[in-house]
Amino acid sequence: MSEAEITRMKQKTTSVPLGTLIGRELRNDKVEQRTIKYGQAALAKKGEDCFLIKLDCQRIPGNPLTSFSVFAIFDGHNGISAAIFAKENLLNNVLSAIPEGISREEWLQALRRALVAGFVKTDIEFQQKGETSGTTVTFVVIDGWTITVASVGDSRCILDTQGGVVSLLTVDHRLEENEEERQRVTASGGEVGRLNVFGCNEVGPLRCWPGGLCLSRSIGDTDVGEFIVPVPHVKQVKISNAGGRLIIASDGIWDALSSDSAAQSCRGLPAELAAKLVVKKALSSRGLKDDTTCLVVDIIPYDHPILPPTPRKKQNLLTSFLFGRRSQNARSNKLSAVGVVEELFEEGSAMLAERLGKDFPLDSSSGLFRCAVCQADQPASEGLSVNSGPFFSPASKPWEGPFLCSTCRRKKDAMEGKRPSRPIITA
Repeated sequence: MSEAEITRMKQKTTSVPLGTLIGRELRNDKVEQRTIKYGQAALAKKGEDCFLIKLDCQRIPGNPLTSFSVFAIFDGHNGISAAIFAKENLLNNVLSAIPEGISREEWLQALRRALVAGFVKTDIEFQQKGETSGTTVTFVVIDGWTITVASVGDSRCILDTQGGVVSLLTVDHRLEENEEERQRVTASGGEVGRLNVFGCNEVGPLRCWPGGLCLSRSIGDTDVGEFIVPVPHVKQVKISNAGGRLIIASDGIWDALSSDSAAQSCRGLPAELAAKLVVKKALSSRGLKDDTTCLVVDIIPYDHPILPPTPRKKQNLLTSFLFGRRSQNARSNKLSAVGVVEELFEEGSAMLAERLGKDFPLDSSSGLFRCAVCQADQPASEGLSVNSGPFFSPASKPWEGPFLCSTCRRKKDAMEGKRPSRPIITA
């Protein structure tokens, strides 16, 4: 890179005083008056679910105008270690991947990529522990009326708006139901099939081999191939100032209830009672066959004690449902119609080159390059661009996208089937 390019990148990363950031928030970012009410309910079968509720996060530490909330469910399997590790580390790993000194709008856009980096970093760190458990993750960030959801696995988050429209904010990564993921796993070197019992026909759901996991994405699962990736589906929406309700739950709920039936069963109830009722309804339908955890989160206008009941009368199309994709560069229009949901972003690719973008790597004041995933500073000679081919070095090929250190580059290649995911031992 030229000296001029390095100088420009250094200027971009110059720290901004806290007072300046607070003044910028006051001048440029309208405070979105809303409050959060939530409830939680759970029943354990194996004791491998856990959840995270954090209401006091701040984009700018010390500035209450920049508050946001985080809710997450971690559904562990083969033990609870991965779920606990993700609960304790994922949020910090996501936040560490967001540049400092940026506006709220820039922060919300950077969050989409930071969630990908944070999930992958958490997976790398857990796998270094040598434990074999894994976990699904449904991770929700609420900033004003904007909701960002990142997920791997088959836990689910739905949005119920005042217009009576139920929207799914996650994608199930079950091999049985997701043909696109089956194709990705096989293209990356895995095999997909049912359990073959000697003397019997194949039984049970589709699984990937080696490992026999029913899911195609998770955090952990060191004992399966690295085509089981931690790269999340990310969706970001904005709701109207009439508010809405999120139901975040592990598959113990969704194996028993549809999204619509879960939403309808608890409308008009406070969040705490709603969560208990959803769990009760799931158990009455299917029994306690799995860990069953549910979070209900109400995003409501300030000083409203509860979401108003959803109108029973038929709504016209404009006031009941507007859910269209918009350009990331389009200007956001004020949402005022009841039940309107604006989709800001959605991406589910498992390819890091597509998820981390094509920006140049940031250069720290020390002249080192920062890995886009693990945030470690290293000399450029020890890593590669995320878009570089496996045989190119920074000296022989121009930069195409963020920098990856050697460890994160190996992880990327293994997930894409470009190298063996585990050492091959020969006699």
